Amino acid sequence: MKTRFEEFKQPEIKRGHLKLGGADNKGNRIDVNSLWIERNGKPFIAVMGEYHFSRADEKDWYNELCKMKAGGVTVVATYLFWIYHEETEGNFDFTGNLDVASFVDTAHRAGLDVVLRIGPWAHGECRNGGFPDWLLKKDFKVRSNDPGYLEYVRIWFTKIYDQVKGRFFKDGGNVIAIQLDNELVNNAEHLLKLKQMAQDIGFDVPLYTVTGWNSKYGARIPVDEVLPVFGGYADAPWNNGTAENPLSHNFAFDHNRNDSAVGVDVIHDTANDGWRLPYENYPYATCEIGPGLQPTHHRRPVVSGMDAYAMSMVKLGSGNNLVGYYMFHGGINNVGKITTFNESKESGYPNDYTAIGYDFGTCLSSYGEVREQYRLLNLMHMFLKDFGEDLAKMPAVMPEKQVWENDAENLRYCKRTDGHSGFVFVNHHQRHLKLSDVKDVLIETENVTFPEIKVEGDICFFLPYNMALGKEKLTYATAQPLCREGDAFFFMAVPGIDAEYGIGDVVLRPENTDISVMEHNGVSIVTLSLDKAKYLRKLDSGLYLGDECDIYETEAGIKCVEPGSFAYAKWNGSGFVRTEVSADFEQAKAEIRERDAKFELFYPYELNLGGERKITRYSIKVTGDGGMVEIPLDYDCMQIYVDGKMIMDDFYTGRVFRIPAKLLYDKDCYAVCSERKDDFYMEK
Repeated sequence: MKTRFEEFKQPEIKRGHLKLGGADNKGNRIDVNSLWIERNGKPFIAVMGEYHFSRADEKDWYNELCKMKAGGVTVVATYLFWIYHEETEGNFDFTGNLDVASFVDTAHRAGLDVVLRIGPWAHGECRNGGFPDWLLKKDFKVRSNDPGYLEYVRIWFTKIYDQVKGRFFKDGGNVIAIQLDNELVNNAEHLLKLKQMAQDIGFDVPLYTVTGWNSKYGARIPVDEVLPVFGGYADAPWNNGTAENPLSHNFAFDHNRNDSAVGVDVIHDTANDGWRLPYENYPYATCEIGPGLQPTHHRRPVVSGMDAYAMSMVKLGSGNNLVGYYMFHGGINNVGKITTFNESKESGYPNDYTAIGYDFGTCLSSYGEVREQYRLLNLMHMFLKDFGEDLAKMPAVMPEKQVWENDAENLRYCKRTDGHSGFVFVNHHQRHLKLSDVKDVLIETENVTFPEIKVEGDICFFLPYNMALGKEKLTYATAQPLCREGDAFFFMAVPGIDAEYGIGDVVLRPENTDISVMEHNGVSIVTLSLDKAKYLRKLDSGLYLGDECDIYETEAGIKCVEPGSFAYAKWNGSGFVRTEVSADFEQAKAEIRERDAKFELFYPYELNLGGERKITRYSIKVTGDGGMVEIPLDYDCMQIYVDGKMIMDDFYTGRVFRIPAKLLYDKDCYAVCSERKDDFYMEK
């Protein structure tokens, strides 16, 4: 088959029409036009990952943020949940794990910018969407311009400002953006009022964002005042029922930014009066691409690494110029003095979530373990760090014939181009649908024809054409570009496709794609297999290749996520130089026995969801404090108790539950499990 694209048309670039942008005290600038975000006049594509400081231990913030950065994240986004900080009226708490100022400073130390999602309403699977219970008892309409409500919002915003003042971009700090409310789809006047109030209080940032999705027309927003950001998830655990959901359209290339499935549990259609969000005024930006999902009691999907990678790559190929993930790092819910802080039907919301666990099944677990989506997504993030300036200026061009999510036969592809050079994106993965192999694929762009390839298996990738390569142009490559280090260009061999590089009349083919280094006219072309590339990390001190381990960098040097001895190699300009690090480590083991111990259960509500269930208690004895231990029990809901306190809970998803041994070692520990019944959706 031969690729056929729509005609390339350079879109108009609108500038100065948005009340966004700003400079710091040294003259550095962040600006927004209709196609991309600029830093000091140059386009850049940020990678934004959500990590909730209040759902993590402050002692872990720095290492976890460094892991995020090693995975290609450049901006950390975080909610402020009002109920966490003012559970009882007038008693504010910004200490310990709630110290937002310390978190912002820690992110700065790790080298990350920050987006503060200040609400007032957040959602985030938090009780009341983050509103304190006492607020909802007041005699006014929340999320409106009711003067009574705005009076309390002003107090809340002021308290946040008092914590973070002096840390904004204009001050030389790392807070570059504020998100106003969340999923407010039909009240532009209120969103504008929130922005004006925040600015009056002192918030001064280059970017003010709002979520732009809605079920039909896009959210009603103050169009010149904010940047709408979008999302997309591989599944929808908030949907009603226990049948398998329809195939997700997020695995098909198209120009549509608006995933109408996001928030369908709380969002309804707006008035049918012709409103349409003027998408052409803004760069395509995302904040909630879901590399994981938080299970509800009635729906428990598991997002695979390829689900996350393919979905994000499809968004990138479709024109995404701000890559934002929710969540990038899992967390642990706080428990209040009065209530738990999880969303539940008991609290009047549509879904039941676990009271404490907020792992989200995402890139980094609640306890900082790496999952496959972290490794795969970083293949793309490294590329954006080194080549995002070029890609940002390239609009998406779709194929002549659209291929939708239920099409298992035809190749899914698009390109981003400036009319001369560009990148062709191919996705051969659809969650819950096996795609047929596509033979004899001939990729033709406006001026380059690639060698014929076969697309098979569960893969997605992008290929460059007319890409700058030192003093020459790389006419084409049948390998995916990863990054650049000095005069070396790194590529990944796509599984099932022979890597080949066309440079003018010269064709280069690596003999070994595990690790291959070829020299050409003053540059090195390095080809890695996928298995090797998954452990490539572009860190501040250089380019490193972990030896089947996940390395990251702190002020103390190179560390490894996995405990014990490890090895890595650093690129020295001509090859990788290996270093081995020895570390004493003994893996702990857990002995689990059924035991009818008597103690008060903290949150029995979730153990009997869907009707009364048999409850079984197990003692857990852990030998040593090294590593993670597995609790391979059969359960519907499991609660972990340590010295009488519940520290974690989980709905069964098919994954074996894991927990750090140090949390259980030398303590009185129990697992309390409810009987699993066939009354929920789970992956087949």
